[in-house]
Amino acid sequence: MMREFDSVVLSCDLPEHGLEHGDVGTVVLVHPGGGYEVEFMVLDGETLAVVSLREDQLRPIGRREIAHARPVQVG
Repeated sequence: MMREFDSVVLSCDLPEHGLEHGDVGTVVLVHPGGGYEVEFMVLDGETLAVVSLREDQLRPIGRREIAHARPVQVG
């Protein structure tokens, strides 16, 4: 189970939010009945999306992983 403020990795594409498999976000709320609110931000700190996700759409960051940057359209 993931907790608030955990960094997580998206395990599917969400094109309607400009998000791709592998994007890193932060859990901002754990829903009591299951699921998470996750904030995805660009590297300069601007929020790209806050999305409600099921546990199967996320995974915790593993050991020995490296982040990868990509450009996105904001706004």
